[in-house]
Amino acid sequence: MQLKLTVREVDGVHVVDCNGRIVFGEESATLRDTVKGLILTERKLVLNLGGVTYIDSGGLGILVSLYTSARSAGCSVRLANLTQRITDILQVTKLLTVFDTYESEGVAVASFAKDAA
Repeated sequence: MQLKLTVREVDGVHVVDCNGRIVFGEESATLRDTVKGLILTERKLVLNLGGVTYIDSGGLGILVSLYTSARSAGCSVRLANLTQRITDILQVTKLLTVFDTYESEGVAVASFAKDAA
């Protein structure tokens, strides 16, 4: 299943809903281009990964690259709704300690308000 992205705003935070596979190639390039475009103008992003069915090493590389680019631009990217498979992959690769992850989109969005307080 090809990756489908939907961008929407929730309480001043841009949420990118990802549905499908994040794999090396066109899918990861679409995600990269979409998020890099948002990083230029936004400071708060949540990647909702609840609909992601598969992620490969190229997809992980894109997530790390986006995280690094966002931090350099003063933007914060948080991951939400990780499936058990994605959680396991991030844990095995020790990337779970790098990303800010949240059990739901609502909790991830609300975390930005807590940071501001």
